[in-house]
Amino acid sequence: MKDLRLGEIEARFAEIIWKNEPLSSAELAVFGEKELGWKKTTSYTVLKRLCAKGIFQNSNGEVTSLIKKEEYFALKSEKFVEESFGGSLPAFLTAFTRGKSLSQEEINEIRKIISEYEEV
Repeated sequence: MKDLRLGEIEARFAEIIWKNEPLSSAELAVFGEKELGWKKTTSYTVLKRLCAKGIFQNSNGEVTSLIKKEEYFALKSEKFVEESFGGSLPAFLTAFTRGKSLSQEEINEIRKIISEYEEV
């Protein structure tokens, strides 16, 4: 799996792309200036880094995602569980819920997810 870690600045820029795609690289530079106070060259530099990570592509001046936002966070979460808990989802859930009360709604959502996987 590629290195999908995004720094704070890259993450803010990625959010702009995900929210507005498809968009031209020129439009993206305008968003970078308007929302982040960047010069055009800074936007193009950060876009190039994000493309090198395999998250976005800039094809003929049109910027689109190769990895949708939801997929990005799913992959990032999987990698975190793998690295931090040896891939054990129960170990992660135990650590995550330690000292925290789950609402009945959260418990019901977790049960629903488990039930859906049992049916498959």
